[in-house]
Amino acid sequence: MKIYDIHTHGIGGYHTKTDSADEILKIADIHGSHGVSNIVPAIYPSSVESMRQHMGAVKKAMDIQMSSRGNAADIDGIYLEGPFLNPSKCGALDASSFLAPDEYLFRQLIDGYEDIIKIITVAPELEGSVELIKKISDMGIIASMGHSDATYAQAEAGYNAGAKGITHIFNAMRGIHHREPGLAGFGLINQDIYIEVIADQFHLDPRIIDFIFNTKNEDMIIIISDAVKDSMVADDSEGIRNDSSKLIGGAITVTEAKDYLHRNGLHNKILHKAISENAEKYLQIR
Repeated sequence: MKIYDIHTHGIGGYHTKTDSADEILKIADIHGSHGVSNIVPAIYPSSVESMRQHMGAVKKAMDIQMSSRGNAADIDGIYLEGPFLNPSKCGALDASSFLAPDEYLFRQLIDGYEDIIKIITVAPELEGSVELIKKISDMGIIASMGHSDATYAQAEAGYNAGAKGITHIFNAMRGIHHREPGLAGFGLINQDIYIEVIADQFHLDPRIIDFIFNTKNEDMIIIISDAVKDSMVADDSEGIRNDSSKLIGGAITVTEAKDYLHRNGLHNKILHKAISENAEKYLQIR
């Protein structure tokens, strides 16, 4: 039985802002020690040069794992969270590093890594995003919509262009309004798009989590950790936050999230799908 975390930036004092394959392997080791069998390390938005250095570290770690994995989680590829995102919905990311959607920059960014990039988050409302989402999808890479102020119609345009997922639903995006459902509303109303859920007690109110699981097709929900460097090492009684008290990442692993949600009344079978089968099917989209 495989357990997936398709969106993790780090854990236990290590993160993906590195050119060290050893640091990426440590992330895989720690997730593996918590029962996670497969991870997709998420690269933070930065300059194209820096993102490529960080992607290089993941690729080296993947190459090392081919000969020796041990009990670590398998590294299945790379998740690019940006850089084609909306600065108004940056969340904890560095908005100054965001770039306008541009095919030339996109080609520069992914050159040589096309075969291992699994997911790219794009804000669909930005000029040029719909065309970029189509190019990403045509390459066999999953386009996920997030860090976005998209309206429902703009989200639908991204979906029609090929987007297959929504990045950590409700977080860093336009919320649901009764006259404008927005990207979050689109993710719940459209039963054919996958949604990521950060299922700790800080990013989403437990009643919203219940709402998600009661509304959304259970085959399309994927629990992620969105873990960061300080996850599992810092005091997380108030969540993992920066000096301005802004949440900067998830506090628990996906296996701990499953246990937390089960204790709060969600059915174990549905939760298992959200950390196993659903993520596996998502990563196989082409």
